[in-house]
Amino acid sequence: MAGRVITIAQQKGGAGKTTLAAHLAVAWAGDGKRVALVDIDPQASLAAWHALREARFGRNGTGLDFAAVSGWRVGTEIARRARDHDIVLVDSPPHAETEARLVVRAANLLLVPVQPSPMDLWATRPTLDLARQEKTRALLVLNRVPSRANLAEAMAAKLDEFGAAVAASRIGNRVALASAMADGRGITEAAPGGRAAEEVRAVAAEILAQLR
Repeated sequence: MAGRVITIAQQKGGAGKTTLAAHLAVAWAGDGKRVALVDIDPQASLAAWHALREARFGRNGTGLDFAAVSGWRVGTEIARRARDHDIVLVDSPPHAETEARLVVRAANLLLVPVQPSPMDLWATRPTLDLARQEKTRALLVLNRVPSRANLAEAMAAKLDEFGAAVAASRIGNRVALASAMADGRGITEAAPGGRAAEEVRAVAAEILAQLR
């Protein structure tokens, strides 16, 4: 059976797409999944992280397949990797460009990180509209959630009104996530017993449950 394609998208930049992609990929690979990462964002932040990972573990030791592609090759590259991997995780640009639309269309699930802020809330609706146009299921994940939960709970209630699924698991606003990224690692490698790793594993498990 072909692998499952998960596209991470959000109209607003700075929502934590790349950070979420990297940590989820490492968590799944650590559980024995064959994971491919595809970076179509011109900012190439995921590519930069993967280069750090290669420098740390060696080209053959990252545990991940990686490709940075653009243009007409995007759909072909995703389909090719889906034949040989359990999960293909796509990091998309923050705007609804043609390539972003293509990777939403190719996805079995659209993952939308949302920070608990009004700006992120407003930016989420166009992303969900794109998912509906392409008939792709979406899962919203509250990301960079502060320790005080009042705003996050209010955001979750607002997101429920959008008619898309909202993950019960959330990612906190934790320095450890960025520190692991700076070393070319995932949080489940850098601090496997910590709260941040626990949250990433919970989100990873919930995403896979959505794909069954």
